[in-house]
Amino acid sequence: MMRPYLIFGLAAVALLLILKPFYNPKTPEKPTVATVQEPQKSVTNNKKNSNTTAKTNVSANSEAEIWSRLREGRGYIVMMRHALAPGIGDPLDFKLNDCSTQRNLSDEGRKQAIRIGTAFRSKKIQVSRVLSSQWCRCLETAKLLNLGKVEPFPVINSFFNNYKTQSQQTAKLRQFIVNNRNTSGVIVMITHEIIITTITGDIYPKSGDSVVLKANAQNKIEVVGQIKGI
Repeated sequence: MMRPYLIFGLAAVALLLILKPFYNPKTPEKPTVATVQEPQKSVTNNKKNSNTTAKTNVSANSEAEIWSRLREGRGYIVMMRHALAPGIGDPLDFKLNDCSTQRNLSDEGRKQAIRIGTAFRSKKIQVSRVLSSQWCRCLETAKLLNLGKVEPFPVINSFFNNYKTQSQQTAKLRQFIVNNRNTSGVIVMITHEIIITTITGDIYPKSGDSVVLKANAQNKIEVVGQIKGI
């Protein structure tokens, strides 16, 4: 006589054989992952906008030609770095209204300023305005040039120790040059190396050197040439 558990086992096997054709397990589908396409990065031109200063072929413009243009033209801006003043920057106790706390012209610097002014007069350059940074070495240079009444012009003050005002000053200076594109006579500005380098992009004048600028018909500022200090 078969034991009950053997009978139960045989019955279970038989049941599996009967049901097998009906059992078709499906492989679970993997969840669909949507492919997210990253937006393409726009390719932008990182070149400076139209506010940048256009350079002419300075080497082609001799000083004789530059002087001739200044004598006959209009709308020219002569940006001159102050005359010789030994040192760099200003002392820590610098005060704008106290020349004794600033770096000032040397005796040679004063003589240099006088020579440069004489050159302008001997070449019969009509100077319409003389604008100066409020620094004492610039004001003294401007006065010694003896080319006309000196007007303090904060727009061309040095920002060597405070770059916070750089963009604002530069924008105002560019606009001033554009606004005077057709002004008769030459506007002379006595300023600092850092101002001239910023407005031109890559010119580093020595003491007494000048850069001649002019805005063209498209309001772009052009470098006409350079005049070396004497």
